[in-house]
Amino acid sequence: MSKKRFKESEIQRILQEYKEGTPIHEIIKNYGISQATFYNWKAKYSRPSLADIQSLNKLREDHDRLKRMFADLSMENLMLKSQLKKKESQ
Repeated sequence: MSKKRFKESEIQRILQEYKEGTPIHEIIKNYGISQATFYNWKAKYSRPSLADIQSLNKLREDHDRLKRMFADLSMENLMLKSQLKKKESQ
């Protein structure tokens, strides 16, 4: 039996089929791979990469910073509105 090499993009496509609901036994049959190979690919390629984790952390930091900015501006807006109401009532 000859050994076929799959490119990483092909492996990702195969794993995407699994995520979309295709049963494992169909994937194994269609691509001529063993069950062990499929599970090895799943373990290796389904985890987020270091770059993905770093970009996610950066996005979380940006999100937190924007939330703080929004909260500060909201508080400032409320204070200005209350000062304006005090001036109008006088």
